[in-house]
Amino acid sequence: MKVNVLSLVVLVALSLGVIVNVNAGKPVIVREFPIKGFHLDLRIQAMKMPALKAFANKLSQNGINTLVMEWEATYPYEKHAVISNKYAYSKAEVKSFIAYCDSLKIDVIPLQQSFGHVEYILKHYRYKDLREDQKDYSQVNPIKEEQCKALFADLFADMVSTHKSPYFHIGGDETYLLGRSKESKRKADSLGMGRLYGDYIKMLCELVVSLGKKPVVWADIALKYPDALKSLPKQTIFIDWNYGWELDRFGDHKKLMESGFEIWGSPAIRSHPDNYFLTDWAKHFNNIKTFIPQGKELGYKGMVMTSWSTSGIYTQIAESHSDFIDLHAIRRVYPISGFNLLIDGFFNAVSSEKPFQPNEFVEKYAADKYGFSKADAKTFWNALKIAPYEINQGKVNKPNFTVKQLADSALLSLNTLKQLKPAKNKNEFSHYTLMSNIRYNYLVTIEVEVALNQTTFKLADANGLLQKLTALNTVEVDQQFKELNADLLHDKEIDEETRLRNFRYLDLLVRLNKIK
Repeated sequence: MKVNVLSLVVLVALSLGVIVNVNAGKPVIVREFPIKGFHLDLRIQAMKMPALKAFANKLSQNGINTLVMEWEATYPYEKHAVISNKYAYSKAEVKSFIAYCDSLKIDVIPLQQSFGHVEYILKHYRYKDLREDQKDYSQVNPIKEEQCKALFADLFADMVSTHKSPYFHIGGDETYLLGRSKESKRKADSLGMGRLYGDYIKMLCELVVSLGKKPVVWADIALKYPDALKSLPKQTIFIDWNYGWELDRFGDHKKLMESGFEIWGSPAIRSHPDNYFLTDWAKHFNNIKTFIPQGKELGYKGMVMTSWSTSGIYTQIAESHSDFIDLHAIRRVYPISGFNLLIDGFFNAVSSEKPFQPNEFVEKYAADKYGFSKADAKTFWNALKIAPYEINQGKVNKPNFTVKQLADSALLSLNTLKQLKPAKNKNEFSHYTLMSNIRYNYLVTIEVEVALNQTTFKLADANGLLQKLTALNTVEVDQQFKELNADLLHDKEIDEETRLRNFRYLDLLVRLNKIK
């Protein structure tokens, strides 16, 4: 019997989970990610449940089959209820959400940080003996393996009771306090940092396996200490998160590839340098453009888009020199409601067989979503990309660029966006003008702050600086922020975000009024 070679190639390729195109009678194999995922970070900006379900529906409609949920303190822990915060969902809500995602054929993977980024657990003195450092609560002490095992066995079992996913994400990233305590340092000095990290991660992974799940781990620390990979369960999956850098940023990437573990990739739509006053749109689009095809070439089995509400670095809010009442997230970003452009860019790139071209995508998106002409679409894209530079201690992190010039560029971007008239989806478009307005107000505030810091400042200058501040439309901005995010965030969250976003401005306002 004759076998059609072309048909045979197609059948074999499909069995391996790849797509086959046929061009001029020749098969062209294009890798397909079995796992197309999105990560939601609820450490701050906890979404209302209807908004969470609407977002899941959007993911499903765009080919996403996996949702990694970093519930953090919004999860309703049973045996450890002290961990749950004021925005925690009920157990019924969580189960309802999982069931809804099941109906959409979306697998919901719980993410339970279990090593680093556990401030939300260790800030409670019930767990103080587990801290690696009594001044920095971000990490557990890996030497206290039995105590940690008891805690996370409870937390894992709780989450497994509500989630049906075959996977369980234990975190494991950015464990920067490794070796900080005397006990940890002793083991690191004796056996190496890789063993210190690896023995503890092994315990967590085996705990997950004992629950019938496959452990998922962020790959950065394993890249740094590849000897940690040797003793982990073969079911372990690593997520190689890359936000626009070389593959070897954290360590020898080749060793991870040769480890035999399944690997997924992960770009970002909200990460450094983003905050309320800056979004580096071009950086994130280039990350999507570069890393997704790179993941396909490397044979990654999944691609999960991360979306960070904060950097995960906190400062204490203290009541006395020896006691504190809470932790404050240092970096906050604009809510996910403003990032549909990047989210849809990810949908396009992760599912398309063609190379992703940011300029082409944005122009088409602007035409389809807002009814823009090609010229207006280009104007829109250029306005978003203007001067995405940070400021530190009154200085722009761009040589020969002043704060005044940066404020002028932000005003240009704002005025350009205001002049564009979308024919549809006006609310969505309003997020761009609002974000631009927030940036401009911030930069004018920094201008005033810089002037106040000059050795040449005189009391007579205060009135002019005060006029610059009072000319800003902060009340209008705050109202628009509330209206645009009312369906996404709780009222108290909106009030808190507004207060923290305006802190610098309001402080200067009061001080200048005192001295004018």
